[in-house]
Amino acid sequence: MFFHPMDFLILIAFGISIWAQFRVKGSFNKWSEVPTRTGLTGYEAARRLLDENGLYNIQVEMVRGRLTDHYDPINKVVRLSEPVYAGRSISAISVASHEVGHAIQHKEAYGALTLRHKMFPVTNIASGIAPFLLLGGLLLGQLNLIGLGIILFSIAVAFQLVTLPVEFNASSRARNLMLSTGILYNEEEHGVKKVLGAAALTYVAAALISLLELIKFVMIFFQGSGEE
Repeated sequence: MFFHPMDFLILIAFGISIWAQFRVKGSFNKWSEVPTRTGLTGYEAARRLLDENGLYNIQVEMVRGRLTDHYDPINKVVRLSEPVYAGRSISAISVASHEVGHAIQHKEAYGALTLRHKMFPVTNIASGIAPFLLLGGLLLGQLNLIGLGIILFSIAVAFQLVTLPVEFNASSRARNLMLSTGILYNEEEHGVKKVLGAAALTYVAAALISLLELIKFVMIFFQGSGEE
């Protein structure tokens, strides 16, 4: 029997995560209906902010999908989803500016982002192996497998925790840049906060779930050790 008292908290965290996803979509859809006073598209806003910060070499491309926006640090490209790239709404310029925030972080070698990039290769491997070690350890009753799984899973959790300041900082930069460059008017800031705040909540929920799962496995490990 693998049910553990911590599972109840994990289920609550999963509920928060699902709610956060709905909130992101709801906020994005709501503020997609509100045009900006400047009339700039997401592409135009991103291009202006990049140029204002001397990032002329970074391209802005459209990528298929919805909420698939991201900054590619390897190819130095800001990729915007179709609704954001061509949209002239609060949502469009908020998301576009957020991704530019990541590009500026990269330029300035923002500590948390640099650490995140260095952790990514190891995290990618660790997150793929950890579940098999943990499951195998539970099924076979092997604490050594569980212990190794915990170590690898801890790397993945640390990666998610490092991601939080990266995302919050990018959103903060985005708001400040939009205001200082005139892309955003003061009365529009409320909508920007709603859009970016909802997006940030998804990262918080994901980190919470992983952290609770890690605590659960650590408790199982020490309980097993105490029984030997």
